[in-house]
Amino acid sequence: MKQEQIILGIETSCDETAAAVIKNGTDILSNVVASQIESHKRFGGVVPEIASRHHVEQITIVIEEALQQANITYEDIDAIAVTEGPGLVGALLIGVNAAKAIAFAHGIPLVGVHHIAGHIYANRLIQEIQYPALSLVVSGGHTELVLLKESGSFQVIGETRDDAAGEAYDKVARTLNLPYPGGPHIDRLAHEGTPSIKLPRAWLEGSYDFSFSGLKSAVINTLHNAEQRGEEIKPEDLAASFQQSVIEVLVTKTISAAKEYGVKQLLLAGGVAANKGLRATLTEAFKEVPEVELIIPPLSLCTDNAAMIGAAGSILFEKGKRSNLALNGNPGLDIEAF
Repeated sequence: MKQEQIILGIETSCDETAAAVIKNGTDILSNVVASQIESHKRFGGVVPEIASRHHVEQITIVIEEALQQANITYEDIDAIAVTEGPGLVGALLIGVNAAKAIAFAHGIPLVGVHHIAGHIYANRLIQEIQYPALSLVVSGGHTELVLLKESGSFQVIGETRDDAAGEAYDKVARTLNLPYPGGPHIDRLAHEGTPSIKLPRAWLEGSYDFSFSGLKSAVINTLHNAEQRGEEIKPEDLAASFQQSVIEVLVTKTISAAKEYGVKQLLLAGGVAANKGLRATLTEAFKEVPEVELIIPPLSLCTDNAAMIGAAGSILFEKGKRSNLALNGNPGLDIEAF
C-alpha cells in the first residue's frame, strides 16, 4: 500500500510559469519557475497577451523539468493541483488546459486551487499550520486579512478598497523612474533613506480594510509640488516615508485582528511578503504578542510558484475535492466561496 502522497502543482496565473512536485503536502521535491520579468519590464507592467504566449512556450518544459528534478513519472502522481483563479484569464487557461490534458491522458485526479489559498498554504511548507490562524496577504493584486478557522476554510475579514499594496509600490516606483517590478527597488531605496516626509495613513476606522490609493496620490503630489517650487526631494527619503506609511497600517491592523480573533498563528503571504521592511517590522511587532506565532516564508515561496499550489492542493485532495475536465480559468474566483 502506498504511504506517500505525491502532488504535481501547476501555476500560470500571471507572469510566472511554474510547476512543482510536493510530497505529503509539506515536502518540496522540486519547484521550477520560469519568470517573464525581463519581457514585461520595458512596458512597466505585465502585458496579458505576452504573458500567455510565454506560458505556451514554457509550460511543457517546466513540467518536465519538475518531474525530472523530483525523479518521478506521471505514474507516481496522486493528483494534479492547478491554479484555477484569480489571475489573467489567458494565462490561467494555459495552466488549466495543460493540467487537464495530463489528467485525461494518465487518468490522474484533478484539483483546482485558488491562487491566494496557495499563497497562504505556502506557509505549510515551512511548518504545519495551527488553527485558528490569520493570514496577511500582500501582493500586486491583493491586500487582505484572511481568517482560517479550520483547514480549508477562508473568511476575508479585511481587504483593500482600491489599490493593493503591491500595486501602490509599482505606481510609486514608476513616479520615481524605477524599473518594474517596483517593490524590490522601493524597498532597497527605503533602507538608504529616512522617513522624513509626512504622508497620510488611511486607517478606515471600524474595519480591517485597507486603502493605498490616497497614499499613492500623496506621493505623486509631493513630487510634483516640489518640482514646481524648484525643490529637490531625495528619492530614498520619499521611498522610506512611503514604505513606513504602508507598513505601519499593515502591521497595526494585523496585530489588532490577531488579538481580536484569538489566533494561534499569523501567516505572511504574497509577493510583497518578500519586502524586507515588512518582514522586519512584523518580526519586531509580534515579539509583543507572544501568544501568536509568526510564520514568514522564505523569499522563494513569497512570489508566485507552484509549490504553494501543490501544498494547497494536497489539503483539498485529502478533503475529497475533485475537479472535472470542464474546469476552466476563473479570473474572479472568490476565496470564501471556494
